[in-house]
Amino acid sequence: MTFVVTDNCILCKYTDCVEVCPVDCFYEGPNFLVINPDECIDCALCEPECPANAIFSEDEVPAGQEAFIQINEELANEWANITEKKDALPEHEKWDGVAGKIQYLQR
Repeated sequence: MTFVVTDNCILCKYTDCVEVCPVDCFYEGPNFLVINPDECIDCALCEPECPANAIFSEDEVPAGQEAFIQINEELANEWANITEKKDALPEHEKWDGVAGKIQYLQR
């Protein structure tokens, strides 16, 4: 089992989760983070750290967001690893909680 970053991370990109990950399995894109499922050890430390509540266990991904399981796997193989906390995106407060942001995902 792995954890999955979902829709609400897009355009927020908080990195609190990155700081607590013991295996450095987060990868960073322009406006989104993903978890590499091959590296995630299912420790669950990241889930409560996400201010946007965008991280879920693979078997608890909200209905309608199942595509993010594949998106995390795919983009983790393309993006650079991130191991330290950074500032959230400039308009994160505006976008936190907005539904249906997949259209804004920058690959």
